[in-house]
Amino acid sequence: MSQKQSFKKDIESARRDFPVLSQLINGCPLTYLDSGASAQMPQSVVERLNNYHAKEHANIHRGVYQLSERATQEYEDARKKISEFLNARKAEEIIFTRGTTNAINLVANSFGREFFKAGDEIIISYMEHHSNIVPWQMLCEQLGTKLKVVPISDVGELDMSVFGELLNERTKLVAITHVSNVLGTVNPVNEITAMAHDCGAKVLIDGAQSAPHMPVDVQDIDCDFYVFSGHKMCGPTGIGVLYAKMDLLNRMRPYEGGGDMILSVSFDKTLYAEVPAKFEAGTPPIAAAIGLGSAVDYLNNIGMSVIHEYEQSLTKYAMDSLREVSDLKFFGTSPTKSGVISFNVKGIHAHDMGTLLNDYGVAVRTGHHCAQPVMERYKVPATTRASLYLYNTRDDIDVLVESIRKVQKLFN
Repeated sequence: MSQKQSFKKDIESARRDFPVLSQLINGCPLTYLDSGASAQMPQSVVERLNNYHAKEHANIHRGVYQLSERATQEYEDARKKISEFLNARKAEEIIFTRGTTNAINLVANSFGREFFKAGDEIIISYMEHHSNIVPWQMLCEQLGTKLKVVPISDVGELDMSVFGELLNERTKLVAITHVSNVLGTVNPVNEITAMAHDCGAKVLIDGAQSAPHMPVDVQDIDCDFYVFSGHKMCGPTGIGVLYAKMDLLNRMRPYEGGGDMILSVSFDKTLYAEVPAKFEAGTPPIAAAIGLGSAVDYLNNIGMSVIHEYEQSLTKYAMDSLREVSDLKFFGTSPTKSGVISFNVKGIHAHDMGTLLNDYGVAVRTGHHCAQPVMERYKVPATTRASLYLYNTRDDIDVLVESIRKVQKLFN
């Protein structure tokens, strides 16, 4: 039996790895469909965090005693695991951050401030999360650089012809999401990166919605920066990752100053530490990094390609099932789509839908999903979003569909 077949057959066993899924909400079994906001943690990650706090906690990189050395080793082992997870060239290309948002801000401040000037251009798209819009707007206001935006089609795909037209010798950076957190569209990041590099531009990929769900090879993509968050991939909150090519990290100035990112300090001059310490000022999120390393172990044990194929099958089932609901409209119907499904039902505001689905134990996200330009593009104030992960099943989809129909009856 293949690993894929084994996982499909034993999905209930996999679900038992996540204790939170066994509880009742309003007297109904929890149907958790909000992993796009935060994925649940398996018991192995919970236990790893508990064990660190109970038996291993100490500050790192500074102590010469055994507890500190052990914590340091575990922290650096997590960096190595993530490096291998992304197929980075070396572990030092992995910078621990507080999350995707923090990682993008680091690049904006350490790379953008250093190498951009007035008249330079940054390209983003209409489907970006606010975290991949606002930092670049702030940079443009400060430096006089210009923000260019790639439009999206009715089905939720980038207009690649316009993207090609926007690229020119003034383009310094293309910052694009790998997978839309609203539309679920999987963007052609390899093609985007190649086109940008042909113009001499660098590329940042927002992988918050891709790293948890599919194999990612940063060398194959050839992107210059790749960012993601731990809490969307079975890890704890407060931890994120910036991958960057080593030559760029060596040229970039630190974003924050403080302890542990220095080689020496005097009142005349400070010499910075080598990468990656140069970008990890102060006491880092030690436990969270170790927890993320444990989450990577869990995902690798299943296999990212296995997870991706399973979720693709589940997404198709979900889309087909939801099409049977009367007066339901999708937002994001690209054939290259992940398990992020946004929709509205005629006559029912998204917030009302989310609130009433909760009465049946169904957890979905409602609102603009930190992507207001997407809402403006489709002329809606908000959508209901169901986002899938490896622990979801067809039964979850059936409960969602049945619950939506129950909500509809309340409005008829």
